[in-house]
Amino acid sequence: MRVENELYKNQGIHVISTIFTIDKGTTKVLLVRRKNNPFKNKWALVGGALYNNEALEVGARREIYEKTGIKDTDLYQFGVFDEKDKTPNINMRMVAITYLGIIDGSKQNVIKESRNTEDVDWFDISCVPDLAFSHNEILRAAIKKLRELILQSNILKVLLPKEFTMPELQKVYEEILNKTFDRRNFRKKILSLNIVKDTNKEININGKRPAKLYQFNKNIENKKVF
Repeated sequence: MRVENELYKNQGIHVISTIFTIDKGTTKVLLVRRKNNPFKNKWALVGGALYNNEALEVGARREIYEKTGIKDTDLYQFGVFDEKDKTPNINMRMVAITYLGIIDGSKQNVIKESRNTEDVDWFDISCVPDLAFSHNEILRAAIKKLRELILQSNILKVLLPKEFTMPELQKVYEEILNKTFDRRNFRKKILSLNIVKDTNKEININGKRPAKLYQFNKNIENKKVF
């Protein structure tokens, strides 16, 4: 690489994170509303420009903290996106390094405004508004990656609360995988894998028959679920 070559100039790197959580069995993604141009007032995924003195994941975590207040996130790098010509009025080529983040949203105090954002909120992945930059494309790729990851049991330990019902667990799989499972077969499959255990507790939901509460076993193997 010859640094004096003009073709190496005017390029930038962004780190973009798609952060998911589960809220009462519904999969949600965290979005920020931009305060400044370009795309002022548009919703976007969490991210920004990488500093030239920081590693990729360090930059991703800094951007997450600055824009949402979230400190601890399980991150999975999953893609690189060409942002050339997708940022109006900026004569630079941008490359987006993308991460998938997973958190228990109930344990996080998300800030609602920062220096560059005027709002932060969770959106059902089926009801996401049109996003800034190429973030619609990145979100679709992140959902695809999430579908791959939840086929391995360990990741749901982060997405779900400590105790959950079997219908809640089934709803998560169905929503993310975009498919339907027979209730009895689903329960039989999950219990046969020995990844969850009965807590001997029950919960009443909307006056219906009490539902059993389960929790993940400790030190479960990272095994294929479906």
